[in-house]
Amino acid sequence: MISKLFTWWNSATLGTSFTLWRKGAREVGKDEQGNRYFEEKANSLPGSENTRPRRWVVYHGVAEASRVPPDWHGWLHHIFDEPPSEQPLIRREWEKDHLPNMTGTPLAYHPPGSLARAGGPADVNDDYEAWKPEEA
Repeated sequence: MISKLFTWWNSATLGTSFTLWRKGAREVGKDEQGNRYFEEKANSLPGSENTRPRRWVVYHGVAEASRVPPDWHGWLHHIFDEPPSEQPLIRREWEKDHLPNMTGTPLAYHPPGSLARAGGPADVNDDYEAWKPEEA
């Protein structure tokens, strides 16, 4: 319980939970990673030009924006009116599965020649020859 006071990077804090309750937000769905999505019942910004209700994501685990799948991202940013839990996004056969950003993890991409790549830079083609100026 004490961790909910301070650990914003690990799910919802008490402050976030209180805000969702105070705004009258209802849970509209959950994605395959366990992230939960909320929408307030009415616009909480009276008198503003924005008449759309606010939408939130409460991450399951580490709060990393790249963990939001494309269909839920579209809903959060009001690109889609209906949440994917009610009207799923049509997937094409050529689309790859969503992957979160792997930078800084052992699964990060390391191009050939990278010092961080398994096997080191030795797996670069040996056909490179450094330029040398002509001697006069």
